[in-house]
Amino acid sequence: MSPRRRGLDYLVYVAVRLATMVFHAFPINANLRTAQLLGAVWYHMPRWIPLVGRALGKHRERGESNIRLAMPELPDSEVRRICLASMQSLAMLAIEVLFTPRLITPWTWPRYVRLKNLQPVLRLLLERPGCIMVTAHYGNWELLGFMLATLGFEPVAVMRPFDNEYLNDYLMAQREPSGIQLLYKKGASRSMSDVLETRQALCFIGDQNAGSKGMFVDFFGRKASTYKSIGLLAIQHRVPIIVGYARRLGPRFEYEMSVNRIIEPHEWEGRDDELRWITQEFSSAVEAFIREAPEQYLWLHRRWKSRPKEELAAASAEPLATASAPGSAT
Repeated sequence: MSPRRRGLDYLVYVAVRLATMVFHAFPINANLRTAQLLGAVWYHMPRWIPLVGRALGKHRERGESNIRLAMPELPDSEVRRICLASMQSLAMLAIEVLFTPRLITPWTWPRYVRLKNLQPVLRLLLERPGCIMVTAHYGNWELLGFMLATLGFEPVAVMRPFDNEYLNDYLMAQREPSGIQLLYKKGASRSMSDVLETRQALCFIGDQNAGSKGMFVDFFGRKASTYKSIGLLAIQHRVPIIVGYARRLGPRFEYEMSVNRIIEPHEWEGRDDELRWITQEFSSAVEAFIREAPEQYLWLHRRWKSRPKEELAAASAEPLATASAPGSAT
């Protein structure tokens, strides 16, 4: 890393620490009101403002474009409402990440979190057969790991480290004392298989774009590149896949933690394409809970960035077909 980049990263880290110090001087719900205001400013930022206006305006445009593509039946007013609320939700999440280690403890968590439909999941975790847990960039995905650790389980979260090493070390130090174990996608001494072989819960955010090597399955009616590792690990170790979420219940720090799908091994065994069926099944479960409160999804995320080869081939062939059509200019 160049000295200039390292210096800039350190300045960002210092700014985050100073902001954290200021926010901790106020109650969490007061800070969430501030976050909502910042999210609204982010959404309404005029593009003509030098530097920041153009950059932040792209976020709003990408979010609204993704919402229109995913739910074309919505009127423009609803698209704008969902995008604004989504950006506010992300700003609120940034504040909550700083407060969660202090707020979520074995004695205080019932003040903030309601558990719903978790009896089968708790039974699985207590029996310790090993399992894979999948969520999305929705609500407060960080809260799920904290809650599992607070309830006495040992979740292992698969993650990609932040590019800013100072910020990464700080945020990791906030997570690990709670009991959450972290596993980097690359360069880890412990593998994902090791986690399942020791009968622990392996946690993924399953809606990330997997690039050209991912498996393309339907997500909101469009093909989306999805990581194969979730399905491959489930097949290899014959463990269930649990799909769930932490959904915000209002403008305060109050959440519902629930599971909407448990995919058992006997459901995929014997199918023609087990991996594709599993990948589509958990993606459909993720889509289902997003549709219940779409304003809590991270629509700014470039979920559909990668495209299938046949779609790219068709797009590249279309101009050629137009150019060679009768009467076209040469």
